Amino acid sequence: MAYELIEFGLTGGVATITLNREPLNWLNIAMMEEINHALDSLQDQVIKVLVFAAKGKAFSVGVEVAEHMGGLAEKMIEVFHGMFRRMDDLGLLSIAVVQGQALGGGCELAAYCDLVVASEKAKFGQPEIQVGVFPPIAALAFPRMIGLKKSLELILGGAVISAQEAKDLGLVNLVVPPEELDEAAAKFIGQFTKLSAPVLKYTRKAVFKGLLDDRDKALKKIEKIYLDKLMNTADAQEGLQAFLEKRRPTWQDK
Repeated sequence: MAYELIEFGLTGGVATITLNREPLNWLNIAMMEEINHALDSLQDQVIKVLVFAAKGKAFSVGVEVAEHMGGLAEKMIEVFHGMFRRMDDLGLLSIAVVQGQALGGGCELAAYCDLVVASEKAKFGQPEIQVGVFPPIAALAFPRMIGLKKSLELILGGAVISAQEAKDLGLVNLVVPPEELDEAAAKFIGQFTKLSAPVLKYTRKAVFKGLLDDRDKALKKIEKIYLDKLMNTADAQEGLQAFLEKRRPTWQDK
């Protein structure tokens, strides 16, 4: 399959998916379907590391807001969450290389990866609350990564934090100057490509099993709240519409 919105490559046991919808890499349904297709193609491959990277000034500023609305919301959630379900099914060590802003769904994609290498210029945040919705993947993953209280602060407050603060919280592994990002990422990834593919995969699986963590079951419950409760509120529709119309939302608290 020829991809238009991503670049996909497989070299030396490293599968790399590069977001290529410059400059901000908004994740629309078409782009996410390409990502899912690329992930599906890895099922029978010998892969040591799965890498997500991006072109442009942002890693990704999130999922297209217009695709949260109306009849598209359920399709958007299915395709977006399909990326994370596929990552879990593959069970590969995943690494995000973040050169710029990772916001909303972009932050969720980066943070869901097992490891993150970031430029000092990178920013991370879940500002969805400001447009009347919440980030399901962050709601699932953040408490497991950084604890409940800080997760609530970030998700309910919608703050955008620096790469260094994200590292201090445990969302990022390595922060480097922007001009050193490519070299540092290659070196970071290289430590894993020297190892056995099945040993990496089984060791990663053991770590997650040690958490006794059924993420798919939890995500289904979160999706139900998002689609059946949240998206039926007047404020969710108002917040999304206000964003598209470039105005401040008028909350009705209902």
